[in-house]
Amino acid sequence: MITLTDAAIARVKNLQTQRATSAPLRLGIKQGGCSGLSYLMDFVDQLEADDNQYEYNGVKIVINNSNLPQLQGLELDYTEDLLGGGFRFRNPNASKSCSCGTSFATPKEIGTPVACS
Repeated sequence: MITLTDAAIARVKNLQTQRATSAPLRLGIKQGGCSGLSYLMDFVDQLEADDNQYEYNGVKIVINNSNLPQLQGLELDYTEDLLGGGFRFRNPNASKSCSCGTSFATPKEIGTPVACS
């Protein structure tokens, strides 16, 4: 199960309004980042055959089957500070992560680390 904080829900809905879309939010991962794996987020109009769609407090979320093991139990938050706002990922599957907050590794999948830019 993936959860979103109230702040993340509000931000996702705000982004949907700004983009004039009701498309679901895709959460995923890709190779790269300083810890080896990086989070992906985007609104998608087309679902793939091996996608799972969930709804969390009015926000539709899409996750591909291949990403479920690494994202199971993830909490998505949104915070703002003096330098701006951003999504924060709290992932119980991450065995290490980078200070950037968007790169991680799991005990079973390390990925391909690249230097932070």
